[in-house]
Amino acid sequence: MQDRLTNLEIKASFSEDLLDKLDQIIIRQQDQIDRLTQDLLWLRQQTPTEGAAGPRNLRDELPPHY
Repeated sequence: MQDRLTNLEIKASFSEDLLDKLDQIIIRQQDQIDRLTQDLLWLRQQTPTEGAAGPRNLRDELPPHY
């Protein structure tokens, strides 16, 4: 009976450690998502709106060697 209790305590300890590690991973991922969202918003502000730029002509965007 004592061995079973010891094994359960060990498993509980490992489970708590794993839970802490997963929590830290989630926190890092949320921070990264927040930074990427801010970067995306900044990029959207930097690009002109489609209505203001007018229709695009793909011939105007050809590389110089054409």
